[in-house]
Amino acid sequence: MNIERIGNTLATATTLLLVGLSVSFAFKTGLFNIGGSGQMLIGGLLGSMFALSATSMPRPLFFILLILIGVAGGALWGVVPGLLKALFNVHEVVSTIMMNWIAYWLVFYIVPGYLKAEYLETESKSIAISRSLRTPWLTNLFSSEYVNYGIFLGILAMVLLKIILDKTTLGFELKAVGYNRNCAEYAGIKVNRNIVISMMIAGALSGLAGLTYYTGYALNMQIGVMPSQGFDGIAVSLLGAGTPIGVALSSIFFGVLHVGKGFMSANTIVPPEIADTIIAVIIYFTATSLLFKRFWGTISKKIRTRQTAGLSAEEV
Repeated sequence: MNIERIGNTLATATTLLLVGLSVSFAFKTGLFNIGGSGQMLIGGLLGSMFALSATSMPRPLFFILLILIGVAGGALWGVVPGLLKALFNVHEVVSTIMMNWIAYWLVFYIVPGYLKAEYLETESKSIAISRSLRTPWLTNLFSSEYVNYGIFLGILAMVLLKIILDKTTLGFELKAVGYNRNCAEYAGIKVNRNIVISMMIAGALSGLAGLTYYTGYALNMQIGVMPSQGFDGIAVSLLGAGTPIGVALSSIFFGVLHVGKGFMSANTIVPPEIADTIIAVIIYFTATSLLFKRFWGTISKKIRTRQTAGLSAEEV
């Protein structure tokens, strides 16, 4: 067993876990958050700007503010599609994709203009280890420099999400809106408010994912790169059936695929693209199973309706 590869797998899975939770949370309210990549970029950008500027702040206070800034950036990027959906019924798939590209070009403008490295304009300055989410004891434990405090943030987010969805009034309202928006509104639930809250929390989770990736894993930002984790998180959520525990297990599985494909191609003749093919097959099979489940539910409902109508006719 290679402890370094385990560490790299956990580091890769951390980002996927947070984005997967983001997608799952929005889906509970019947919304599709396709904007994980943009929310990651904004959370990572604001976090990187803070980490590069707050060089003398006490470390405990620095960590708290760093996390809050990353979360706030992602939440802001999630609120906009939520408001557009609630106020103007703009489909969130369209608005989140547009927000992805706004974030992409915002990074393209800010990094070369204000954060560029000394010799490269295509990437930002590197964040010092003392100003990052990395810590020596985790690095030594896993013999991997990529493992960071994001692991614990991901676990904390998973637990909080579970509590919110299953133990709070807010969670009940969010799920009610997701199950049937009209019934929820008839019951007195403020649908538009819950839509905005759902997208805000989903954006905050993706913003936290971007923060852990850019200030804990990569330690810098590159222009012209849309983080693929924002889209991989959709597959993670699908495979995990939208539950926090399922998403956690799914993110580890995807982390194994991403980390293992490099070693596999180096030691065998199997190309690394096979891992992406496996992920694509998983998405198709998962989506197909959901389609069949919905189709069978519709057929079963029609059969029950006809049986009920037949019994009523016999009674008459």
